[in-house]
Amino acid sequence: MVVDLDDTLYPQASYLYGAARAVGRAGAAAGLDPVRLARAVRRQLIAGSDRGGTIDRALHGYGLPPVEVATLVPVLVAAFTGYRPRRLPLFPGAAAALASIAASYPVACLTDGNPLIQRAKLAAVGLSDSFTAVVITDELGGRSFRKPHPEGLRSAAAALGFPPADLVMIGDRPGKDMAVAEALGAQSIRVRTGEYADAPDDPAATAVVTDLPEAAALLLSL
Repeated sequence: MVVDLDDTLYPQASYLYGAARAVGRAGAAAGLDPVRLARAVRRQLIAGSDRGGTIDRALHGYGLPPVEVATLVPVLVAAFTGYRPRRLPLFPGAAAALASIAASYPVACLTDGNPLIQRAKLAAVGLSDSFTAVVITDELGGRSFRKPHPEGLRSAAAALGFPPADLVMIGDRPGKDMAVAEALGAQSIRVRTGEYADAPDDPAATAVVTDLPEAAALLLSL
């Protein structure tokens, strides 16, 4: 089994909310209103959390002239990427579901993003030791290796000791998690949780369920 992290095991919005507040605090040192800036960042994240240029757009939305934006962006990006939550909430039943899956199958985590951020998230949800392997695609070659690039799932397969076609990918995003499974002939289970819960089933998953506990129940019934 290969399990996605963000919006599959925990609501990514909880991390993004804290990161936006960290940007607000950093902006306060430059004389900006921390609450207003944090709200501007959250608006951009709600519009699409994996788009680039979030801080730039937030500062433009705040109303700063381009010369001030250029000066502040490096400091505020550092605040965003440097945010380290002490704890992040799991989706209800996710910990028990993951434990039940791991009791029957070897499990890897496959996640996109800045490696320092993704490992901090794993620690904050208390799951760092829950996987046989953790594959962070950015460590394989940067942003271009993020799902649906197949190298991450290939690496997870190698770490688990199985060919990719023997894997089941569990995740929330059809365009990433289901697409990478399809590319390598693996099966997939889509969970309808998080930011992309209502996205079209394209490409289609092998099975679609409500959440990780339902995915675990399906797997253990086989």
